[in-house]
Amino acid sequence: MAVEQPTAREAEQTRIHNIGYRSYDGPRLGRAYARRSLYSQSLRGAYGLGRSVKSKVLPMLLFVVMCVPALIMVAVAVATKAKDLPVEYTRYAIIMQAVIGLYVASQAPQSVSRDLRFKTVPLYFSRPIETADYVRAKYAALASAMFILTAAPLIVLYVGALLSKLDFAHQTKGFAEGLVSVALLSLLFSGISLVIAAATPRRGFGIAAVIAVLTISYGAVSTIQAIAHVHAADSTALVWMGLFSPVTLIDGVQTAFLGASSSFPGGHGPSSAQGVVFLLVVLGLIAGSHGLLMRRYRKAGL
Repeated sequence: MAVEQPTAREAEQTRIHNIGYRSYDGPRLGRAYARRSLYSQSLRGAYGLGRSVKSKVLPMLLFVVMCVPALIMVAVAVATKAKDLPVEYTRYAIIMQAVIGLYVASQAPQSVSRDLRFKTVPLYFSRPIETADYVRAKYAALASAMFILTAAPLIVLYVGALLSKLDFAHQTKGFAEGLVSVALLSLLFSGISLVIAAATPRRGFGIAAVIAVLTISYGAVSTIQAIAHVHAADSTALVWMGLFSPVTLIDGVQTAFLGASSSFPGGHGPSSAQGVVFLLVVLGLIAGSHGLLMRRYRKAGL
């Protein structure tokens, strides 16, 4: 069968144009750069930076709500020439745990649920980035955002205490203990929230589930502890009940090791020996959250 030859007119119209494509000869930045970029982008997104104005409202509002009580306490301490702050550094996050829970519930799904919903996770892994890089960047970003949220009011309290000329050594020690406490809280809350958010691509379901887990667990444990305090003579059972809520877990750790006063009914916080169990549970939950996220994203990245 003969092949038709193009006419002269067709040959003139068929041309190959050089539009300037050439190979990339710049530096190859690799996995570390991709991981840092994902961390930076996720951290900025946790406060709505680089996103719409609507996305900035809630995280910035919650940040202000976290800091305003600290400013009021500092103003009162300065005006009354108090000899100490109204609230211990380690107690502040426990008092404001509802605001912290709302923040992490709103930002954990924003960090991971959209990637799952729009199936963009495999696109991340088409670059020089692996499952561990994605999980660690997202986990570190949310934990960093949480630490900023919880440490900022402690800085306000510390600066105010120094301006009030309170004892420098005592305030510095309390401030350092408070930072350790909120660092543990940030890692624990972030891990639990990311695991819950990664279970569903629906952001609304993720928000509701995180709030339910953090709020219901704390409410249930606090109620049972209060009942046990009234009807039980032995406070040991009351202490062990604190293992079943993230908030009371942190409370138990800082009571045992950071010199904090306990918010358990009657002030019956864990002893140093019991505190070891509380600390091991906290560290186990953090490690377990990381492991569950790794397992989830090995499947999601296929």
